[in-house]
Amino acid sequence: MKNIQKDIQTGSFKNAYLLYGEEGFLKRQCKHKLLEALNPQGDTMNMAVFQGKKIEVGPLIELAETMPFFAERRIILVEDSGFFKNKCDQLADYMKRAPEYLHMIFVEDQVDKRSRMYKVVGKIGRVAEFAVQSEKILMRWALGIFSKGGRKITQRDMELFMATVGTDMGNIYQEAEKLLCYTMGRDRICAQDIEAVCVPRIANKIFDMVRAVSERNQKKALDLYEDLLALKEPPMRILYLLARQFRQLMQTKEMLKEGRGQQEISKTLGIPSFAAKNCIRCAQGYPDGELRRAAEDFACAEEDVKTGRLGDVLSVELLIVKYSSSERMQK
Repeated sequence: MKNIQKDIQTGSFKNAYLLYGEEGFLKRQCKHKLLEALNPQGDTMNMAVFQGKKIEVGPLIELAETMPFFAERRIILVEDSGFFKNKCDQLADYMKRAPEYLHMIFVEDQVDKRSRMYKVVGKIGRVAEFAVQSEKILMRWALGIFSKGGRKITQRDMELFMATVGTDMGNIYQEAEKLLCYTMGRDRICAQDIEAVCVPRIANKIFDMVRAVSERNQKKALDLYEDLLALKEPPMRILYLLARQFRQLMQTKEMLKEGRGQQEISKTLGIPSFAAKNCIRCAQGYPDGELRRAAEDFACAEEDVKTGRLGDVLSVELLIVKYSSSERMQK
């Protein structure tokens, strides 16, 4: 990324750039900066975009071979092509002899570092990976947005904010901007502001549903399920997320027995520390053995839905009723 920034500052650009990784926000930012630097006048005649897995390499190369019209550069943006996972020898061979006027930007989610395209672009251009950022970096970044807007926030409320909006940087930025507008005229953001303005992730509603089940609050659990259906969330996805949540709670329960702490649980499950804290609280509300039974039941329900033995909507409702009942199985 530093090398790309240097190219932008000096105006000395490579023939090819590959931007890849799961962090879409940073990837989009880098793409736009490159395009603005390469094409400051917004020239559409010498700029082309190719998208998707069905891109035909022949026409792409033919366009690349076309001299720019009254300009010094021809810019081609290629997104989600799969060229860096599947064989694309024709384009790889062409890139080795790419004309000086050509500048190609490839934007991908995943790549195979053994592919010819990856190696060629790495040799003639720049490769930048945009990985999901750590919890500390995300919190520091969000705090920077609030500070720039003249707002303060406590550590506890920052954790609530992150737990509500998740780890996607695009969503963090959007929700932070909403909070800045909502608290206009004040210098502090509090929990009530976050609860009033920020839209909880679907995963949060799933967790709230599981927590309601653990508290035997059947009405709340079913109301949350109805909310998810009203949001057009597919019942099969709800079932999958519930099954995954119960598996995580089961793992958390077992790690707590082994004396493992919040940070270790966070690392093992691959979730932020604040999410691990919520898992610990919820897991502690379940008797031994019940989490395992619940995880097994939800896994069986997934299979029943896939094979058509049970409807997806009814399947989730039955399991919510079973595990939120005051007569549910005890230790």
